[in-house]
Amino acid sequence: MTTLTRTTALGGLGEKISAYHSRCFFCPHFPFLNVLESTEGASKVWRQGVNSAPAFCSRSAIQSPRAIASEISTTERKVATTLTYQEKMLKNYVPIFVMLPLGVVTVDNVLEDGDKLVKDLKELRAAGVDGVMIDVWWGIIESKGPKQYDWSAYRSVFQAVQDCGLKLQAIMSFHQCGGNVGDVVTIPIPKWVLEIGESDPDIFYTNLKGNRNPEYLTLGVDNLHLFDGRTAVQIYCDYMKSFRENMSDFLETGLIIDIEVGLGPAGELRYPSYPESQGWAFPGMGEFQCYDKYLQAEFKEAATAAGHPEWALPDNAGEYNDTPESSEFFRSNGTYVTEKGKFFLTWYSNKLLIHGDQILDEANKVFVGCKLKLAAKVSGIHWWYEVDNHAAELTAGYYNLKDRDGYRPIARMLSRHHAILNFTCLEMRNSEQSADAKSAPEELVQQVLSGGWRENIEVAGENALSRYDSVAYDQILLNARPNGINKDGQPKLRMYGVTYLRLSDELLQKTNLDIFKIFVKKMHADQDYCPDPEKYNHHLGPLERSKPEISIEDLLEATKAEKPFPWDKETDMSVSDGAGGLVGLLSKLISKILALFK
Repeated sequence: MTTLTRTTALGGLGEKISAYHSRCFFCPHFPFLNVLESTEGASKVWRQGVNSAPAFCSRSAIQSPRAIASEISTTERKVATTLTYQEKMLKNYVPIFVMLPLGVVTVDNVLEDGDKLVKDLKELRAAGVDGVMIDVWWGIIESKGPKQYDWSAYRSVFQAVQDCGLKLQAIMSFHQCGGNVGDVVTIPIPKWVLEIGESDPDIFYTNLKGNRNPEYLTLGVDNLHLFDGRTAVQIYCDYMKSFRENMSDFLETGLIIDIEVGLGPAGELRYPSYPESQGWAFPGMGEFQCYDKYLQAEFKEAATAAGHPEWALPDNAGEYNDTPESSEFFRSNGTYVTEKGKFFLTWYSNKLLIHGDQILDEANKVFVGCKLKLAAKVSGIHWWYEVDNHAAELTAGYYNLKDRDGYRPIARMLSRHHAILNFTCLEMRNSEQSADAKSAPEELVQQVLSGGWRENIEVAGENALSRYDSVAYDQILLNARPNGINKDGQPKLRMYGVTYLRLSDELLQKTNLDIFKIFVKKMHADQDYCPDPEKYNHHLGPLERSKPEISIEDLLEATKAEKPFPWDKETDMSVSDGAGGLVGLLSKLISKILALFK
């Protein structure tokens, strides 16, 4: 048993409750009820259980956290807080982060409601959350012109996060906000870039019909000097250099623990194959996005070099909302299994690998020596996973089939940059998906995470959609520790961290927040919040320089399909078990109902 005494500001509800530690007993069967400390009284509560506990927890003897908070001065003063850990159990700890609202800094580069932000951050800190994640929008920072950066609003946000005792994950968001699932605000890429696109629309990803997508620059212009003398990669690099220079103090204090490098639409390493802005709807298979003149020229060159100058980009792959069998390309024994189809799919997915590798190499040069990790996000495209063609994954650039792993090469590429693979859809269960989507999010998560672990890199993850129920939380917990808790130390399989999407008034509504707090505790293996990552084997040393470049041939060796590591059927740290009372009973009932449909 380890006891740590730390000094904290009374800025969060949980810390205010801790000030009453000497006279309060916390009853876990009734979340957030405080019982006057008494060995005899406490033992009665435990013996009688949930149903009879109210007989001993009378209104006069119970105080809610809000009632306690009201008794404590709101003046920022320092108190000692004692945290107790079981050292071996602490090795199972998975830190939990919360994504901040998309528009916390407005499109006009203003932090509009700093007071509310601070209030919400304190709520998260009181809930035991380890940190937050934030999009640092290129379209806001460099909006006034090339190399004209304004970081002032973001500095205010970072300072607030630091003052509240939270850590920070910063996303270098080189994409547009708006046009994707969950986008509630619109933040375009810089106006001066869009103006270049007016005279040269081929700087944007383009589908077969010629529809342009301005949410991210096509990887076809990565190394072309089309932007006032700079290439797209140079733009991204200069932006990150400016970030490091202007946020150096926050880097030095250890506030920023990882930099997630945006590599495509929604910040993900993929093509924008399923844009809602162009009419896509779930579970449409999407469309290939390589018909700008730059990528067309590159494919023509590649096909000619392979001895097939007559090969062209696919013209038979259907439209956004088609089903795979309705297209000549994806139907059984369709183009995708021919020599021509395989060549195209290999080229299309390899371009994505090279794109990610080059930008991460530049990011590594910028942040080398900083005590942080790099990360890249991969999209959880779980629909059409159960059919042979995996059409939705293929149009997005993930050349993944039953006998070909399309994700492990990405993990191998990330390994040379010491980068984390961040994956999505951790909360999803197969039983929750519509049958016509042929969806298998559970198997997809298991495949991607297993590939990352086999490449000896850290894997992290997010939920795809906002959920506030214990069923979703339990699924995240299962994926975070696929084989459960190891009471003797660190489990063989453990995710590096989980980011919950997203901070909102709905999350902070009392019922939702109560369940979320239990989820956080379970992520922490029933241990108190731990401010020292070293204690749960997260060693954050200076970022090392990227390893030598891995040839495309060596990357593609990782496409050999292997069975994923075994997963338990359910988590051994269920939020339902920790909820107690009616909430717990309802959560368990929902879980059982969903299980009937599996």
